[in-house]
Amino acid sequence: MTFEEYVATRAPSLLRLAGVLAGDRHLAEDVVQEALVRAGQRWEHIEALGAPDAYVRRMVVNEYLSWRRKWSRQVSRPEVALDRTVPDPADRIVQRDDLAERIGRLPARQRAAIVLRFYDDLPNAAIADVLGCSVGTVRSHISHALSALRIDIASERLNPAGKDG
Repeated sequence: MTFEEYVATRAPSLLRLAGVLAGDRHLAEDVVQEALVRAGQRWEHIEALGAPDAYVRRMVVNEYLSWRRKWSRQVSRPEVALDRTVPDPADRIVQRDDLAERIGRLPARQRAAIVLRFYDDLPNAAIADVLGCSVGTVRSHISHALSALRIDIASERLNPAGKDG
C-alpha cells in the first residue's frame, strides 16, 4: 500500500482519534498533519514493520502528548472551565459532551489511555505499546482516570449548582 492510499483510507480515523484526545478539531488536525508528515518521510520503514496502523496511531498519540508537554508550559489557560454546552432536548448528546469535558480535564497520559481503551477499544497490551509503558502502568492510568471521573460526577451530584452547603 502506498502512503497516499494509506492516508486516503486512514486519515479520517486518525483525525477522530486526535479529536477525542485533544478536544479541539483544529489542534487534532495539526497533530494528525504533523504525524503524517513524519510518517510519510519514513513510510518504507513503517510499512516494512507490518503494522502501519499501530505505528501511525502511536505517532499521533505521541504527537498529542508532546504538544501537551510543550504548550502546557507556554499557553495560559483560564482557571475556570468555560461552559460550552447548550441545553439540548437530546439528553444523550448532552451527556456525551459532559463526559468529553470531564475526560478533557484528565492528565494527558490518563486521557490517552482512556481514549485508546474505550474509544479505540484497544486491549491494555496494545495501549502499553502505543504509550510506550508497561501494561501495569496502563491499568494504573485507566484506574486513576476512572476514579477521578467518578469523584467528579459524585461531587457534582452532591453540589449540583456549585453552591455551598
